[in-house]
Amino acid sequence: MNLPPTPAINGRTAVVPLLAYPSEHVRTPGFFNQYCSEHGINAVMVPWKVSPSGLPAAIEAIRQIENIPGFVITIPHKQEVCRHCDTLEGLAEVMGVCNAVRKNADGTLAGRMYDGRGFVQGLQDRGIPLAGASVLLAGAGGVATAIAFELAGSQVRRIGIQNRSLDKGCELAEQLSRRFPGLDIELNPQHVEAYDIAVNGTSLGLRPDDPLPFDPSKLRQDTVVAEVVMQPDITHLLQRASENGQRIHKGVHMVTTQIKLLVGFTTGHTG
Repeated sequence: MNLPPTPAINGRTAVVPLLAYPSEHVRTPGFFNQYCSEHGINAVMVPWKVSPSGLPAAIEAIRQIENIPGFVITIPHKQEVCRHCDTLEGLAEVMGVCNAVRKNADGTLAGRMYDGRGFVQGLQDRGIPLAGASVLLAGAGGVATAIAFELAGSQVRRIGIQNRSLDKGCELAEQLSRRFPGLDIELNPQHVEAYDIAVNGTSLGLRPDDPLPFDPSKLRQDTVVAEVVMQPDITHLLQRASENGQRIHKGVHMVTTQIKLLVGFTTGHTG
């Protein structure tokens, strides 16, 4: 990936941290900095490797540093960070998860969630139809929840939630039922061959020895297999699906379609 150089750093540069743990897999800073460079925005994103126990101290430091106008959050902080926000906007308030935080003029923190919108827009931009489709979704955490809500809002017919924790899967199903009463929802479905799109909404795939979130060989050959994991670019799941002749959709598309939104929300500049 050939990205333009990071924008020149000076005393007026806005610094936007990306809070992650681990941080070695993140790719968002490259796209964020490319966008800022191309649009003349004096801002730069840097990854912060923040453990869950260190999250409160990191956010308190952000409140005190004046040239940090906002920050972006990824695994595993997307739910916990909401406890530190003063307000949540849009779907972040409904779902209790966010991936972007803006620091207001009075020092308060406002959180929003763009992952679901970015993921769905990425599918649509690549001609994958959603209206009337059935979607198998692995996971019920922050990213999976955001994707589920955006898929439901895009008029999919059915969402099958596959999650190791039945309680979390039930909680997501109940949230969706309240917001979208006409949606067909299945918990841990047995007949996965009935689904048109299968999505890994978990962190499985970040490490070489991770198990598969689901077995693509049990899906139809015309099922689209989609990822949220961005690094590696082709996860074990996508490799297996590709070998099966199934269409694959990379995790990186979820970020590239939402960079403009992340820059605008965290810095106030849209280019």
